[in-house]
Amino acid sequence: MAFLFDTDAVSEALKRRPEPAYLEWLARVPRDEQYASAVTIGEMYRGAFRTDDRRHLVNIEERVLTTITVLPYDTAVARVYGDLHAQLGASNSLIADADLQIAATAVHHGLRLVTGNLKHFARVPGLLVERILAAVKTRP
Repeated sequence: MAFLFDTDAVSEALKRRPEPAYLEWLARVPRDEQYASAVTIGEMYRGAFRTDDRRHLVNIEERVLTTITVLPYDTAVARVYGDLHAQLGASNSLIADADLQIAATAVHHGLRLVTGNLKHFARVPGLLVERILAAVKTRP
């Protein structure tokens, strides 16, 4: 099973003290099964440019982009996004656009989403969610 990493999942791996259980799990996932959406990378760049600490940019460009395959937000993914947006809107359960674009990327490519944000993503029909990040964050 291949995985799409949400922004919080990528950020966790870059922390000074990431959750050890998450890093152990991540080390077992083959690199060719690790993906991120271009939307996730955009969110990371947005955060990096909001600070004067250029280490954030270095982390993105040297630690993330060199180790994970970035999937584009293209018209096929946009179509899935539009469908999901309509479904969630009809049930008055929309989530943030960036989250929905990331979810659409996972759904379109048949990937399991790694996220700690289970509450929002649980609303998305057809989305498979990997709970490892949420599980390790709730441990005592």
